[in-house]
Amino acid sequence: MFTHHFVARPILSAVISILILLAGALAMLVTPIEQYPNMAPPQVSISASYPGATADVIAKTVAAPIEAQINGIDNLLYFYSTSSSSGNVSINVLFTPGSDPDTNQVNVQNRVSQAMSQLPQAVVQKGVTVQTQSSSFMMVVSLFSPDGRFDSTYIDNYTNLYVLDELKRIPGANRAAVFGMPDIAMRVWLRPDRLAQLGVTTQEVANAIQSQNQTFGIGQIGSSPALPSVQQNFVVTAQGMLSTPEEFEDIIIRTDQNGAAILRLRDVGRVELAKLDYSIGSRMNGRIATTMAIYQQPGANAIETSRLVRERLSELKQQFPAGLDYTIVIDTSEFTQESISKVEHTFFEAVVLVVLVVFVFLQSLRATIIPILAVPISIIGTFIGMHLLGYSINMLTLFGMILAIGLVVDDAIVVVEAVEENMARHGLSPFEAAKRAMSEIAGALISIVMVLLAVFIPTMFLGGVTGTLYQQFAVTVALSIVISGIVALTLSPALAALVLKNQHQEKKGFFL
Repeated sequence: MFTHHFVARPILSAVISILILLAGALAMLVTPIEQYPNMAPPQVSISASYPGATADVIAKTVAAPIEAQINGIDNLLYFYSTSSSSGNVSINVLFTPGSDPDTNQVNVQNRVSQAMSQLPQAVVQKGVTVQTQSSSFMMVVSLFSPDGRFDSTYIDNYTNLYVLDELKRIPGANRAAVFGMPDIAMRVWLRPDRLAQLGVTTQEVANAIQSQNQTFGIGQIGSSPALPSVQQNFVVTAQGMLSTPEEFEDIIIRTDQNGAAILRLRDVGRVELAKLDYSIGSRMNGRIATTMAIYQQPGANAIETSRLVRERLSELKQQFPAGLDYTIVIDTSEFTQESISKVEHTFFEAVVLVVLVVFVFLQSLRATIIPILAVPISIIGTFIGMHLLGYSINMLTLFGMILAIGLVVDDAIVVVEAVEENMARHGLSPFEAAKRAMSEIAGALISIVMVLLAVFIPTMFLGGVTGTLYQQFAVTVALSIVISGIVALTLSPALAALVLKNQHQEKKGFFL
């Protein structure tokens, strides 16, 4: 019988269990932590802007062409769009659970590229953004001015330049975003009466701004081919993009026949540096604020990511200008950590109860040690399979481990009872009793594992959200059962041969 090799070589049996224990401990350290497995369908968001257009125009000229191309994409579940009178459109595309988010994003990007030729030129110039999107955020952070010395434009711009990019560099938080559009832009306020008086249209003003606010490559002086006397060449530089309101106000709208400026932008309006979009605003306890949402990257550790974000915000606060502060409004990792902490308490309580029950019924400390050692090896070893399968430490996997505590000791208890029975009935030594017991029950131990697997494995093949919800639970229990079977066939008989003694006393009372 192959189990006799492990009975005769206890060091080999111990090494196998130690390797399982160490590998499981290492996998546990790198396995991501979250409250629940990712049950929401993968989602890709498409956003575009059409300044000045109504919601109906945006829906017909922007959303409709993109939706026509998206329809029929691989793994598509459904999609919906939202067009607003602020000039923004958002299309959310949801895919079947289990599909690859990166592949979904590439497929959507390809379909959007096919629709670009049908979109208005203003939309194409501003660009269409395609990105994967999480269904819920992990943290919400607000920057505000306690004494009200800074307005929303300053806070938005500071957050966008000096805070948001720093948070995006944190592992697991690279999907941080500011609610709204924090970018700064030049806002041109035109005077309708002057436009009507001079016969100037808004399109004429827009064309002038677009044509004169550009960077041009002028060329070089003295570049080859040149006269023999020319020994140097110089790159000609010119004024690039306009950067101040005064420069924008100097833009020429009309000229006379000789090319002299007769009408400038300042003659029909004024220019100011302000926010690009005012459609979304946020407040913190009544004060003007800028709010950021931090989305957890798939596979990241929520608790570790939250800790790194808090540390980085504390470092950045040292550089904040006087009168600017921040507060963490929402941190779902706190609830995750508290929930997992409660589950951990339940886990250790279950271990203690199992130890007491095994000791009471086996009535021997030596015999109790053998099945109890199977618990940490089987439970910690489960993290190996979880890590290889890309699972996380969450409420369902921890619940599966709690349930498995009572199952993983069964195989070892069967081994101990069989060895005890052979020693008591046949008067064998622990070593011989262990060999004989394994010859009798090795097939039964394998059958126990197979029967338990037959209960949980079918759950892995459920589809939809239900399958996603219970898959990790079933796999966790199945993995722990498989490892407990390995321990029962290797370590448990070897320990029984070394630990148990052929000394039996008459049982009394309840244990007759």
